[in-house]
Amino acid sequence: MTSSNKSMWGTILLSFAIAGATLISPAPALPESSPISLPIETVANYLHAIIEADRDVYTRHVVERLQMKGVVVASENWEQKNTLPLPAQFLMESGRYIAKKGLGVQYRLISLWPINKRNTATNELEKTGLGTILTQPTRPYTGFMKVGETRYFQAVYADLATTQACIGCHNAHPDSPKRDFKVNDVMGAIVITIPVGQ
Repeated sequence: MTSSNKSMWGTILLSFAIAGATLISPAPALPESSPISLPIETVANYLHAIIEADRDVYTRHVVERLQMKGVVVASENWEQKNTLPLPAQFLMESGRYIAKKGLGVQYRLISLWPINKRNTATNELEKTGLGTILTQPTRPYTGFMKVGETRYFQAVYADLATTQACIGCHNAHPDSPKRDFKVNDVMGAIVITIPVGQ
């Protein structure tokens, strides 16, 4: 190997060593007091992922499991009958619990075919969102609205028929305006509302 080849290989190896050290060395940590900002859409997506996961786990591993074993059932009038709340009621109850915390964050279920008439859209953003997610269920419909002096970000996420328990309940309920839901149909939406200031 000639000295020029040795020099070239030495330069290449030194370049790789510097590049590797740069890649694996930790980035300098931000001071704890440094503000971190996330896009509001990201915050809503994080909240939705948690809400959806909680309800799915409750539906599959609590309601369906205990009903199949004959231990306890879920019913609409769960408080009077000492049964489990239905998955939709579980979500609505947890939404009411969060609302009481005074953070301004809210979430609830809405539908074009609500069994409970309180679960209808309450503003134009929600109405438009319900219509939009029927044809585009993979992304939320988002926007801003104002109530009084406070501005809010709202995200309307498609709520899909994922389990037979939910489909059976909606299709058989005497107050249900729609009785032909199938797996993966859009049944309604989860609406997340986050205050963003004045």
